Amino acid sequence: MNESIFGHMESSLQDYLSTLSTRATESGEHAAAELARGELPRIVSALQALLDEHHPDAQGRCPTCRTRLFTKAPSPCRAYLTAHLCLLMTEESETPLYR
Repeated sequence: MNESIFGHMESSLQDYLSTLSTRATESGEHAAAELARGELPRIVSALQALLDEHHPDAQGRCPTCRTRLFTKAPSPCRAYLTAHLCLLMTEESETPLYR
């Protein structure tokens, strides 16, 4: 395991997300609802903070993802693209949460 601060942060975040996923799928309905009420607002806030850092500039480019001073950042940036794909694109058999 990576012993850097990032390694510890990554490990603890992965453990947190894994625990949430397990508890949500293996708990009873009441426990899962309580878990969602307590943790979902925190997850939404974390995702919103991440996306706020990647908010596009007036040209639609992400200033955070720019790699060099005079290069153009991808548009949309990977943070927005990943969030969109993971949250809003669903399998054909699933019903999307948002349309």
